[in-house]
Amino acid sequence: MLHRCLLGLAALLLSAASLLAQARPQVLVETSKGPFILELFNETPIHRDNFLRLVDSRAYEGVQFHRVIKDFMIQTGHLGTKGLNRDAALPQDSTEGTIAGEFHPELFVHVRGALAAARQPDDINPEMRSSACQFYIVTGKYYTDFDLKEQEVGRNWKYSEEQKKQYMFEGGAAHLDGTYTVFGRLLDGWGTVDKIQRLETDNEDRPLKNVIIKRMSRYTPKAK
Repeated sequence: MLHRCLLGLAALLLSAASLLAQARPQVLVETSKGPFILELFNETPIHRDNFLRLVDSRAYEGVQFHRVIKDFMIQTGHLGTKGLNRDAALPQDSTEGTIAGEFHPELFVHVRGALAAARQPDDINPEMRSSACQFYIVTGKYYTDFDLKEQEVGRNWKYSEEQKKQYMFEGGAAHLDGTYTVFGRLLDGWGTVDKIQRLETDNEDRPLKNVIIKRMSRYTPKAK
């Protein structure tokens, strides 16, 4: 009897350990407009680990939201924007380099709240490698079923019914699917993201007033 109990306890511990190993990391982002929380996907380990490395090293502290387009996305992570005066031109890019893309459109697409990696255009980046530091959060627009069928033309995959529903009822940026890496999602803090996406911008989509990341840190949800 004791042997069976021990085996049962061992099985429970292994199951708990397995669930813990699968838990998605979360990151708290504190900005000058308020906080939000991001969840990272374990199915994109290159981007997950790279992002956590930058968070842990406090690399993002002081970085600006340098590109904002209402009903599309908010972009940040350009390390060259730290301490940059609003009147100064944006540097070409940071020196963080690139990382290999991880494309899983069958799992993750650019629905509202998607966290994705920015990158250079195809003509100078045919491998579609991601920026090692810049990222964006999708706000997006709504799609009809017809719109989504048009987006599927020329692709070797189709949207799932759940993905279609998300695009039709929540919105997103479907034209980026399969060519930009989605590696997480906004878990909480839509009020902050909406404040940022409503910022007034210049003709290059740069906010007229600087909004910065004050702090980023790993986040552990409180037990209920």
